[in-house]
Amino acid sequence: MDYKTLLVKLEAGVAYISVNRPEALNALNAEVLDELHRVFTWVNGSDDVKVAVLSGEGKAFVAGADIAQMKTLTTIEARDFTLKGQRLLSYIEQLDKVVIGAVNGFALGGGCELAMACDIRIASEKAKFGLPEVNLGIIPGFGGTQRLPRLVGKGMAKYLVMTAEMITAEEALRIGLVEKVASPDDLMDEASKVAKLIMSKGPIAVKMAKHAINNGLNMDIVNGIAYEAEAAVSAYASEDRIEGMTAFLEKRAAEFKNK
Repeated sequence: MDYKTLLVKLEAGVAYISVNRPEALNALNAEVLDELHRVFTWVNGSDDVKVAVLSGEGKAFVAGADIAQMKTLTTIEARDFTLKGQRLLSYIEQLDKVVIGAVNGFALGGGCELAMACDIRIASEKAKFGLPEVNLGIIPGFGGTQRLPRLVGKGMAKYLVMTAEMITAEEALRIGLVEKVASPDDLMDEASKVAKLIMSKGPIAVKMAKHAINNGLNMDIVNGIAYEAEAAVSAYASEDRIEGMTAFLEKRAAEFKNK
């Protein structure tokens, strides 16, 4: 697959995807959004891909949407661009596969929103996070006002969105915006380590757990627990469940087949 704005490689079941517009701090324009949708469609449909790791080239993960492009949009065009971004991030969030965001630098605006659509976020100690849209007279439009409070709580989300304050990786870890912080040199190794750890588990169980968590958050707890029961039964019905339990009793590593 050829991409103009992405670097993509597949190694031992892990798809490494990096936004490659370092001269623009990897800003999201329409082309990047389209190519990200194309690569994640491949991720979701490929039996060779078990986990994806998303990062950015240079000093930024993604420093936001491409403001130079956005400034020229009409209101109708801006709405279309917003919906394009929302569709992409929702697609990433709802994949059957796990997506790890390896946030190496600035994750601002649309970049922070992109990171929040990942299942797990690991940040470099040099990473910076923020939603600075109100500085431009707009608000986060790629799901930021909805995913951020679900991660950090309503009050903190309002604070970050309304002040446009940029925070460090350590602060992001403290408030629950990221799950791990690593040194810049160790970031990709740490992301790979987490990817391989997840790959060692039952793939159907991981998929069902992801969907149970994501969908349950959009339900009241009674319906969420009911959804969990159905997801649990789906995992139980798999051949992998038999292998996993047999391996446990035989005190050996399980050999899952995603069946």
